[in-house]
Amino acid sequence: MRGRRALAIAALMWGCIGSVAVANAPSVSLRPVARGEVHPSVILPINPKLVGVKSTVQPKVGLGRSLRPRLRPKDLGRKRVRAVSGSKGAICGTQDIIGTREGRVPGKMNGCGIKDAVRVSSVSGITLSQPALIDCTTAKSLKTWIERGLKPGVGRYGGGVSELKVFASYSCRTRNSKKGAKISEHAKGRAVDIGVISLRDGSDLSVLRDWKSGKKGRILKKLHESACGPFGTVLGPASDKYHRDHFHFDTARYRSGNYCR
Repeated sequence: MRGRRALAIAALMWGCIGSVAVANAPSVSLRPVARGEVHPSVILPINPKLVGVKSTVQPKVGLGRSLRPRLRPKDLGRKRVRAVSGSKGAICGTQDIIGTREGRVPGKMNGCGIKDAVRVSSVSGITLSQPALIDCTTAKSLKTWIERGLKPGVGRYGGGVSELKVFASYSCRTRNSKKGAKISEHAKGRAVDIGVISLRDGSDLSVLRDWKSGKKGRILKKLHESACGPFGTVLGPASDKYHRDHFHFDTARYRSGNYCR
């Protein structure tokens, strides 16, 4: 009996010790965490004294600032528009026409003069051999013709257009400088004469020399025709002897339609 009682007491004592051990077991498993499961900023130095103790401090996870894109400033687009419209030398309300504002140009005889003149040196990237003194309506018509007629008409021939040789712009005179004739549109800043189209490879298209010659002649005729629309009056070698060496383009206000010869 005594032996059995001793064994029972011993078993009871071991059971109590086991319960205490289970009660004091750490609440967090010490199993190592595989690399890559936790962000590096979460890994903290191990303090042996705190093993098995829950921390009340939450580690900071992630970057110090949000990666969400910021909204663009509301005036970003307006700033860009102002920068473009303020291009150096831009006139007539477009960056494609480069030159200077001349203001009022008085005439030496009745009917001559320009109310609000501009001196144009370049249009849509094409240089003028000499600045053309005209009004903005005529400058814009020249721009339209260069972009819709000249550039597509010449295309890659000769490497493309590099310069327009201006034979005349503002001039206080009568039509064809004839005595007693009506005032020319040149005298009002509404006309420009183009005689030669220079190409990038050093060659050119001359109205006087090439109007009737092969491919160059066909290109010139196409360019002459394409000006009818942007300009109210278009004259060339087929019109009269006064225009055998150049194209005359004008924006006469008295015409209701186009006059192209």
